[in-house]
Amino acid sequence: MITSRNPMLRTTYLVTGVVVVILSPVIGAIPGPGGVFVFAAGLSMILRNSARAKRTFVDVKRRWPKVGHYADMGLRRQSAARRRARDKVLRGAR
Repeated sequence: MITSRNPMLRTTYLVTGVVVVILSPVIGAIPGPGGVFVFAAGLSMILRNSARAKRTFVDVKRRWPKVGHYADMGLRRQSAARRRARDKVLRGAR
């Protein structure tokens, strides 16, 4: 998925994601839950456009599965939905 895009476009999205993550505490100071959603948007932009960030994310998920589960839910990752469906079928087969 990462290699299918123009490298300049990927870099632009990556930098934009980093800027959005950095700005999320500023937006979080405004009343309401806005900073959380802005942070999630920036994180998803980073994860979609950086192989290194994906590897780090996978390592964190392996080390702390509960944190990874909540991150997958927040990012609405399709791979996580497939994994949950597969695990549900396997649990039912026992």
